[in-house]
Amino acid sequence: MPVAERRRRIESLELPANIAALIRRAAEEAGNQPLWDFFESGERISYGELEHRVNGLACELQSIGVGKGTHVAVMLPNIAAMPLTWLALATLGAVTVPVNVRYLERELAYVVVDSDASHIVIHASAVATLRRAIEAGAIAIGADRIIVVGDCHWNGARRWEHLAAHPREHFEPAEPVTLDDLMNIQYTSGTTGFPKGCLLTQRYWLTCGMVNAFRDGRRYARILASTPFYYMDPQWLLLMTMYQRGTLYVAAKQSTTRFMEWVREHRINFCLLPYITYKQPPHEADRNNEIIRCNVYGVPRDLHARIEERFDLIAREAYGMTELGSAMFMPIEATDMVGSGSCGIPSPFRECAVFDDAGRRLPVGEVGELWVRGPGIMLGYYKKSDATTEVFRDDWFRTGDLFRVDERGYFYIVGRKKDMIRRSSENIAAREVESVLNSLPAVAESAVVPVPDALRGEEIKSYIVLNDGRRPTAETIEGIISACAKQLAPFKVPRYFAFPQSLPKTASLKVAKQRLIEQAVSSDEPTYDRVAARWLPRRPSSGTDA
Repeated sequence: MPVAERRRRIESLELPANIAALIRRAAEEAGNQPLWDFFESGERISYGELEHRVNGLACELQSIGVGKGTHVAVMLPNIAAMPLTWLALATLGAVTVPVNVRYLERELAYVVVDSDASHIVIHASAVATLRRAIEAGAIAIGADRIIVVGDCHWNGARRWEHLAAHPREHFEPAEPVTLDDLMNIQYTSGTTGFPKGCLLTQRYWLTCGMVNAFRDGRRYARILASTPFYYMDPQWLLLMTMYQRGTLYVAAKQSTTRFMEWVREHRINFCLLPYITYKQPPHEADRNNEIIRCNVYGVPRDLHARIEERFDLIAREAYGMTELGSAMFMPIEATDMVGSGSCGIPSPFRECAVFDDAGRRLPVGEVGELWVRGPGIMLGYYKKSDATTEVFRDDWFRTGDLFRVDERGYFYIVGRKKDMIRRSSENIAAREVESVLNSLPAVAESAVVPVPDALRGEEIKSYIVLNDGRRPTAETIEGIISACAKQLAPFKVPRYFAFPQSLPKTASLKVAKQRLIEQAVSSDEPTYDRVAARWLPRRPSSGTDA
């Protein structure tokens, strides 16, 4: 079926009334079929079992005061309790606030307080972090509103396993749940520093799942999720799986070295392929897979065809954001676009266009900011009206990314306006790291920029001007690294450190970040490598892992 016809048909489909309706319909049609397989822990569930377990958990959560509109922080790794809790809260009409399990006290407190979470579901492995935040007065949540998954004694706290132990055939929430009710406050690092909570509705998630399930017109019976469930990708992959009546295979954590082994072992049809998998040593079974399509993001143009050839699969680019869900995709049949660098065409339910700074729509070939609109994009940023106003122009969302579009309607990303570092799958706001550095007594001012890295895509380099003419002694550097490690999750701690006498500034006295980025890539400035624990005489180009 031509892609334009597929788009028309998808946009003509009626969305389920809410998440619970999708679960119910899928259970009716695929009751005994396996829905997910957390293959490293052995946790499996069928569609019918899911419906009963979600109903039971929703009922128990409602009995302890969780209802429509209640904000619940959920800090869980990739275990079945994570999607069960997410779906149960959605069935209630409550709001999930996913939390990175690697967050330290400061970051956890920020998300919990900023989101106005009144309850928290937390894994036993993260309880110590929560305890310290509560004891420090940074979080005020009573023990009776703490739900622990796993073995942990906390006087007054509830055991998730007890709440989840009573499956029910039916459940009716106290208040009706609609498509436009809030379902997630999904935190995403932006250009303004600390993470912002994206307000994502049931319509957002149901649209995202439907679009990804049907846009290729293919059957994806076995889908792989290898990134953390507190990010958006495994969430929409689960809903995509439910629309397809397939099975989602879930890894405990991402692994480049084991990725293709998982693909082969579980006969995966669809996945998000980390293109650095190509840099692993060749394997005699590389082409022995059942992938119909994999999504790749930002793959170097000269590697694209080589990836397809080596693994004998179809790899297609796509583009999306937490704020938008799926915004663009490359049609599966667009073989002539392999290696073009294009992100594809607008997804169903999405209109995309390129605008200049004055809000004028630009013609074919000209570079400007990508704007996107359509039903089911985020409502705004939680409690950040200025940030919301900044990114919306009428019903258009301003992405902050620079694009151009060709005469055939294919879009190409040119660069990022956003002051952000993307290390592996992590988005790291430079301002958040800078705020920690700038709070240190030894630091007069700082700037953080991305530098290329063969393994991670980008690494973090910090430029630090020291106070009072200090020199970057081993003691000073160790103190800075130690302070960062205490206040930032490990993936946010800079790897590289340079100590100039001053930072380059613009005419308005702002730090000239672009000059620093160019300097970091092209100069031989003395740079301390935290991982190697030594000074580098030349610019960083290592591909070693931290």
